[in-house]
Amino acid sequence: MLRTDKYLERVTMSAIPSRHKSLALLGAMLLIQVLLLAVQIKRDSRGRLIRVWAVSGASPFERGASWGFGRVRGVWNHYFALQNTSRENEALRIENDALKLTISQLQSRASEADRLAALLNFRQAHKDVPMLGARVIAGSAGTASRTIEIDRGERDGIRRNMPVITPDGAVGKVIEAFRDAAQVLLLTDKDGGAGAMLVQSRIQSPVGGTGEPTLVMKYVAGDDNVAVGEQVVTSGMDKIFPRDVPVGTVIEVKAGTPFKQIRVRPAAKFDRLEEVIVLLTQQPLEFKKVAEAQGAQTGAQGPQPATQNSAAGKPAVTEKP
Repeated sequence: MLRTDKYLERVTMSAIPSRHKSLALLGAMLLIQVLLLAVQIKRDSRGRLIRVWAVSGASPFERGASWGFGRVRGVWNHYFALQNTSRENEALRIENDALKLTISQLQSRASEADRLAALLNFRQAHKDVPMLGARVIAGSAGTASRTIEIDRGERDGIRRNMPVITPDGAVGKVIEAFRDAAQVLLLTDKDGGAGAMLVQSRIQSPVGGTGEPTLVMKYVAGDDNVAVGEQVVTSGMDKIFPRDVPVGTVIEVKAGTPFKQIRVRPAAKFDRLEEVIVLLTQQPLEFKKVAEAQGAQTGAQGPQPATQNSAAGKPAVTEKP
């Protein structure tokens, strides 16, 4: 009995693999039959059934691959696009800086042309007065001294104590002359100054600097009438500046004993000195602004007698206080 059981068990174990092989073979045959049918069967215009199955089965994988490659391509393209944008921005920034520099240079040249045109017009209006144009090449570094250096010197006929002006008014005087350069002491320096005169009242008194942008008019008696806005011109009494060169405008008058405290705003633009004129003589000049101010005063007070100026050889209109 025991032997019979063992025999049956052995037969059963050997039959199981054979059964599995039969099932596998059957499944393979069925699959082949289905594939053959799919090859033979057609689905209208879409072709044979097996092609439809193949396309349908591959489509999800193709869509996934396409989506993945699209994302990677998009990130890659954006990366390089950002790099190109950064390069373009840098190029635009450099170009913008270059354009700003060019505009600044053009504006500077235009301003220089205007200044040179003003100097030329002034020179042509005073052809009979010996003068030299000069360019400012240096200035004082500290606040204790207010001086400039010009590119004209002894070789050009520059000497000490020659007056320096601009078309706007008095600037200063030459204090040192070298071969190819000269040093000019400005009116605003503490040691600078000039003989001056009030246009309306004809009061003569020196003006001087205090180291500040404004000038002071000294030694005007406390009982003299001085109005704010009155024009101040050179008097010629210092033997440096000729008469009637604009000095400035009175901007403040304070009572004092024995002298008034008078502040004057300079006519020349001391903070913008780039070109100046050196007068080689004390021959008087005619400045438009002063002439207009004197003409307005003459119209208000009536005609005044003319006096002969020996230095110029021409009549100059003066006013009596």
